[in-house]
Amino acid sequence: MANKREIKKYVNALGASICESMMSAYYNIKGVDKDAIEQAMGKVLGAIGAAKAHANLFFDKKEKDFADKKEYLAEKRAFFKALFAKIVNDYNEEIDAAMKQFNAAIPAEIKQQNKASVAEK
Repeated sequence: MANKREIKKYVNALGASICESMMSAYYNIKGVDKDAIEQAMGKVLGAIGAAKAHANLFFDKKEKDFADKKEYLAEKRAFFKALFAKIVNDYNEEIDAAMKQFNAAIPAEIKQQNKASVAEK
């Protein structure tokens, strides 16, 4: 990711899409474990909030702390690259855990119907 704005847009878009799918299953599929879906949605929303909060960090050093501007910019770039990589990695891990919980809440017969409909295409 290039900057804070893109990180936040990515987090919002992916999280909203996942929550929309979970809400659809929650209300439209009979026999789902609604408590598990609620917990999974809570994990997704928590991951969104954590990722957006962590993206608001700033580089805590000033240009005068370095020998020249080039060194400062290189250090700043490296800081944000590592920060954004960690944010995305942590976010994806939380989303994966929520999706596993969500998939476990769907009845086996519904999963089989979905697999059969995909195989037909």
